[in-house]
Amino acid sequence: MKPNNLLRTVSCLFLIGQLTACLPAQGPEIPPESGEQPDGLVSQQAPTPLPTREAFQPGQIVDYIAQPGDTLPGLASHFNTSIPEIREVNPGIPLDASTLPAGFPMKIPVYYQPLWGTPFQIIPDSLFVYGPAQSNFDPVAFVKEQPGWFKNYTAYAADENRTGGEIVSLLARNYSVSPRLILAIIEYQTGGLTQTSTPENVNDYPLGYRDFNHKGLYLQLSWAVNTLNNGYYDWRSGKLKIFEHADGRLERPDPWQNAGTVALQYYFSRNLTRDDYVRATSSDGLAAVYKELFGDPWQGDINFIPGSLKQPPLRMPFLGGKLWAFTGGPHSPWGDGSPRAALDFAPPAVVGGCATTLEVATAVADGIIARTEPAVAVLDLDGDGDERTGWVVFYLHLASSDKVTLGTRMKAGDPIGRPSCEGGRSTGTHVHIARKYNGEWIPADGPIPFDLEGWVAKDGLIPYLGTLTKFSRNVFACVCSDAASQIQSETY
Repeated sequence: MKPNNLLRTVSCLFLIGQLTACLPAQGPEIPPESGEQPDGLVSQQAPTPLPTREAFQPGQIVDYIAQPGDTLPGLASHFNTSIPEIREVNPGIPLDASTLPAGFPMKIPVYYQPLWGTPFQIIPDSLFVYGPAQSNFDPVAFVKEQPGWFKNYTAYAADENRTGGEIVSLLARNYSVSPRLILAIIEYQTGGLTQTSTPENVNDYPLGYRDFNHKGLYLQLSWAVNTLNNGYYDWRSGKLKIFEHADGRLERPDPWQNAGTVALQYYFSRNLTRDDYVRATSSDGLAAVYKELFGDPWQGDINFIPGSLKQPPLRMPFLGGKLWAFTGGPHSPWGDGSPRAALDFAPPAVVGGCATTLEVATAVADGIIARTEPAVAVLDLDGDGDERTGWVVFYLHLASSDKVTLGTRMKAGDPIGRPSCEGGRSTGTHVHIARKYNGEWIPADGPIPFDLEGWVAKDGLIPYLGTLTKFSRNVFACVCSDAASQIQSETY
């Protein structure tokens, strides 16, 4: 790194601590004391024993069938091997492969590591995300039909009082997590769909996560879906190799495991005792509750991520000829942690404050506005008006006064709203954008990199840092909004 770039990176590290453009909504994780029985989960009889897998010789070649969304970096991490070794025994994989086609038979060299978890799978990935498999499901109507107390639960969320079903719908949309899965967790840990008596701890820590900033069921659920996304996307990318349980035990997910199951294992490991964790992740735990509520999830599995998925052409989210600052490198699209799918841009005249601007954020491609919430607009690129299908671009921190309306047909470059500080916690006027495909957040740095007019995103050492690179020029994200962080849109 050149000295001037090193200096800017260090300066930005300091400034991020002072002026971070998008602050996460999640508080620090404070696990319960080892062995503590969390609220809301009642011990039952011993669960069905989880299956295990044999040890393998170093470099032994094993069979693997690609699952939707698999990538070579992820598989290399899961099997403790390398991409060149995988390619050597699978010469048919194209050099430019991004995602692997589901059902593709592979040979993979495996290097056994101790502490492998179970190969039992709880839920398929297509039923983890808020994608096409959720298109015919209305969580509000479903909750109203249930006898349990949750249908009468209300809480203040996103600037208004919402019922239980409306809260589930809101969380599903914002985090892009299946509403069915959220409801199954509510039922498993609180009995909210079938039990008529409201738990005494519903306004405290009903899911067992004891953090004052997440007190009450709505905030407990916000923590839950955020934690699920952390596990899902870190396994998907290969960043998650091992996790620690509340009692200090270590576990490595089984290399054949799917991301949706690992997300649930990771979630339940945060605060359950050993016995309760085994029960929750067995066929008698959440899997049984989900099946009772919605049927066998594996019967509803679909191939929702095609092989060799590519991003369509996208322009900068501001007018052609304008210079805006790249203020936030890859970071979470909603909440905290993973995936690092979002980027931030700001008009250069607005630095470190929430001043009103006359500059407008624009559509990065043709499409239709499929959803609006306070400070939020979702641009659906396939034009069917359903954000659960195809490519969509999520916009956050749009000023409410002149934001685009639901159902508006957009052309690339059309104004979508003014950047602001509205929506969540923000210390500077800017716009935040992220991509999804069939409900799955697409990391900004990965096999399908975020590409805006040829500017390609790369992760930094920590969230919000990172670069955009085009040809030989690297632009480092910095909330300082200085000249070196500014990029001009060349698409008119």
